[in-house]
Amino acid sequence: MWQLIALAGAAQAYGQYQTGKMQEESMKRQAEQERLRAMTDELARREELNASIAANQVAMALSNISGATPESVSLESKRKIDVSEAAIGLTERLKQRQLIREGEAAAYAGRIGAVGTLLQTGADIKAT
Repeated sequence: MWQLIALAGAAQAYGQYQTGKMQEESMKRQAEQERLRAMTDELARREELNASIAANQVAMALSNISGATPESVSLESKRKIDVSEAAIGLTERLKQRQLIREGEAAAYAGRIGAVGTLLQTGADIKAT
């Protein structure tokens, strides 16, 4: 009888452990997908902004606007873009790290659940 209880407890503990590992792996994959999506989005934003800067430079050159040189406008635009990209990049990295932490927490919960099950199984065996 105690062997059956032990086997059932071990199977349940193993299942909890494996569930935690699978959730951790899933969160890691999701974090990697987020990282790739963020890189793609950043490239698209940079291409769009570069096209806008180029169009502004052409417009300034054609209209002979005085005061600001095309270089100064480009440098200021680039500075603003860099600040914006840094903030977006930080936000994306924080999202990715949060997903990884959630995965680690799921794996930990699986291990704790497995240990709890094994301890309960030991108590059940002792009671029989």
